Amino acid sequence: MMSKGLLSEDLYGMSDKLIFHVDVNSAFLSWEAVDRLSKGDTLDLRTVPSCVGGDPDRRTSIVSTKSIPAKKYGIVTGEPVATALRKCPDLIVVKPNFQLYKRMSYAFKSILNEYTPLMQSFSIDEVFMDMSGMERLHPDSIKLAYEMKDRIRDELGFTVNVGIARNKLCAKMASDFEKPDKVHTLFPDEIADKMWPLPVGELFGCGQSTAKKLIDMHIYTIGDLARTDERMLHSAFGEKSAHYLHNASNGIDDSPVENEEREAKSYSVENTTEDDVTDYATVKHLLLAEADIVGGRLRADEVKAFTITVIFRTSDMKRHSHGQKMQNSTDITSEIYDTLPAEA
Repeated sequence: MMSKGLLSEDLYGMSDKLIFHVDVNSAFLSWEAVDRLSKGDTLDLRTVPSCVGGDPDRRTSIVSTKSIPAKKYGIVTGEPVATALRKCPDLIVVKPNFQLYKRMSYAFKSILNEYTPLMQSFSIDEVFMDMSGMERLHPDSIKLAYEMKDRIRDELGFTVNVGIARNKLCAKMASDFEKPDKVHTLFPDEIADKMWPLPVGELFGCGQSTAKKLIDMHIYTIGDLARTDERMLHSAFGEKSAHYLHNASNGIDDSPVENEEREAKSYSVENTTEDDVTDYATVKHLLLAEADIVGGRLRADEVKAFTITVIFRTSDMKRHSHGQKMQNSTDITSEIYDTLPAEA
């Protein structure tokens, strides 16, 4: 077992670094709500059970994003809209509008780009910002985060969470603390108090299956995992996964914020599920949701795809990839989905 004290700060990944992670709260649903309110609607979709999804009469329609009130009914991302409606008959279903989402994403990222030239788009609604060396311009990082958050809320009408830390992993963990419209920090001297008491399954990258194995080993919290000798994890998870779990639970991460500009040659969407997915029916719903998002982005940019690739990571952190070329390029959701491998 490790000693109870924290590791030295330089192990957390560049102790002189200052990283922000900014995450839009319920992005697609929030953007739909803002757009409707700007056009005179009086109902804020964020305040009632609602979701962004397809036509509920179509078998393939799925939930892309849900409101906080909808979550209370047990509605989850990736499930059929018809199933969600059985859980909540009064659920308001909004069809996706990817042109709108693209505009909203550009608007909030443009505001953030005013504060630092080093910014990495993690997804359409998430950004990492390297604020290192900006102390002379912005000596109070927490005050600055509130300024960014409030500007986005006041100028654009939707809310974000901001996580502040010394590395990307801890910034991401911090932004996932209490929502919405919050600023959280997770500096090295706060890890023991803020992160270690959390259930082990809440560690970023630790799915349901991994969490179950850890609990079977009497490792119940992130702190328990952080204090466990890495060698004890090897037999259950393998060397690579054990190393990741050990480092992540101790807040260790040295991955840089990268904003290298490249010509757009591919369109992608990523999704980390709250729980491990163990049945192919759920996989198909998730793939359909992601095919719909990618197809929407292709149509928005008036381009088409020729090769479709699925990349996934299993509970042991191993990465797998399957690709398929099409006879004709496309931007149609159903064609993208039908091209995906029948079995991954």
